[in-house]
Amino acid sequence: MDCATLKAFKPSEFEGAADGYRTMGNSAQTAREHIENTVATGMRKSLKGEAADAAHKQLQALAKNFHYTQTECGVISTALNGFAYDMAAAKRKLEAAIADAQADGCRVNDDGSVAFPAGRKPGAEKPSEGGAVTGSAGGTETSDALERQAANIHPNPNYGKAMGYANRVADALKEATDADTKWEPKIRALRADDDLTVSAGDWTDATSDAGGVRGAADAYLGTIKPPPANDWPQDNANWWNGLTEVQREAYVSMHPASIGGLDGLPSAVRDDANRLVLAEQRAAKQVEYDGWLKKEPEHYRPYISPVTGREVKGAMVPTDEWKAWEEKRKEIENGYKGMDDIQKRFDTYTSESTRPYLLGFDGKDMGRAIVSIGNPDSADNVVTYVPGTFAELKSIDGDITRAQLLQAQAEATDPGKRTASIVWLGYDAPQGIMTDATETKWADDAREPLGNFVQGLEEANHRDGGVNQTLLGHSYGSLVVGEAMSMHVDLPVDSAIMVGSPGVGVDHAKDLNIAPDRVFAATAFWDEINIAPPPARDPLSPQAYLDLFDDHTIVHGTDPTSDDFGGQVFEVPDGKMPGSDWELMPAHSQYWDEKPLRSLAGIVTGGQP
Repeated sequence: MDCATLKAFKPSEFEGAADGYRTMGNSAQTAREHIENTVATGMRKSLKGEAADAAHKQLQALAKNFHYTQTECGVISTALNGFAYDMAAAKRKLEAAIADAQADGCRVNDDGSVAFPAGRKPGAEKPSEGGAVTGSAGGTETSDALERQAANIHPNPNYGKAMGYANRVADALKEATDADTKWEPKIRALRADDDLTVSAGDWTDATSDAGGVRGAADAYLGTIKPPPANDWPQDNANWWNGLTEVQREAYVSMHPASIGGLDGLPSAVRDDANRLVLAEQRAAKQVEYDGWLKKEPEHYRPYISPVTGREVKGAMVPTDEWKAWEEKRKEIENGYKGMDDIQKRFDTYTSESTRPYLLGFDGKDMGRAIVSIGNPDSADNVVTYVPGTFAELKSIDGDITRAQLLQAQAEATDPGKRTASIVWLGYDAPQGIMTDATETKWADDAREPLGNFVQGLEEANHRDGGVNQTLLGHSYGSLVVGEAMSMHVDLPVDSAIMVGSPGVGVDHAKDLNIAPDRVFAATAFWDEINIAPPPARDPLSPQAYLDLFDDHTIVHGTDPTSDDFGGQVFEVPDGKMPGSDWELMPAHSQYWDEKPLRSLAGIVTGGQP
């Protein structure tokens, strides 16, 4: 880049373009939300049939287009601001060099050279003529020493200072050239396909675009104060409130997963960020799946009898290669099943009170997700349900259904109040009954994140007198709830419910730091969790055998349904016997049936079972 171009460069023009893309992105977001929250919900409530189904699909496609537009506009806006920031820094250096040179009697020419006037060194017979010098960027100790020596030798005393200004000009031009070289391919890459279909490839490109811009815009993004290192909900909220709209949108655009996981931020902000993560990770899974399908090996081979060692005519069996391929295919498919189940909630809700909010999401490994039915920021009652053993992203559909059922029943129980019902799969749950679930490490890792989440709900709600919060733990999830409540002395929880509990990690309800009469527990008669043994003890001790018949000791402490625990026990149906309908523990999953659901709703709305 030459001096004249940098002098004429106007960062404000690119910042103005960035504002334009940001405005376009905001318009796309508004359009998407109008389609999802008004048009589509209204149609689902009033229209049925094939034509309505076709219209719904078109609306979903249109909403996806707006979501993609919103995402890419955010990336483009950040890119333009990043480019303008880098170029403005170089331009300021150039302008400072020009001003200093002019004040010192020199002049910076359009080609970047610096003209200096005639001058005479002390003791010289006559003045030396002026001239012009061209600098070089990135001086070293050696080059600087040589320039000082040349200045000392040169008969004009203005030569040395002109060379200093010329080097400053050269440094500014190199910085501008480097910025232009860095940003040119990044900005050129920000182009979408010329069609109206947002494909998985488009979303993976958007992910790549954001990654490229994020790396290039480090200097610009460095001007935005990062989230607090302590991750405390109140500090997170204060940080967010201290950002400008431009800074907020840049941070969401570049760090959606980070924003989506910050407790204390508004639910709408977290939802928007997490839905971007969901769209990008779902697309990545689709690309992976489509690529794997192309690698399908030969499916069948002739069957060789193990008795005769000969091929059995007409008999075919799957090849070992195909079996391995099919296992991997199912693994990838399971990887996006839970994502599709979450998206289905956004595609099917019919009112603002049942609108889903994605408050946390990570599709990696077993996967994690936090889904709220209803907005907890404006709710009178919030219940956070923590699932237990075997919970993971691919099976989250059932847990979201439980949250929906409880939300509907709570609003039917107390129609004058709004209730938000959350499924909190914000941890890695144990995946084995007799193995993983006997250990506390899963709950140990989850108790602080759950506590922060509950604190964040209180911070974001801002209701006079606070929001009525309930923690509901099922199975191993009750241990997570128990550990979180016992760890945090002042957790803003009004009621706790434990169903099908193997113990909550404490011996008495008062250890949960709320009034014992607001600690509720129930276990169905045929729920096999009743026979979960206490921790193994010395096999030679008679007490070890007596504990097996103890009516209050269970695998993770005192049984919360025992009198010794000191909470309130409420009645639930006996449930189905083990083995019914070919299920090992059917009663363990029946706490969301009609009768227990009414009891849960009574507690959640601040009353009794």
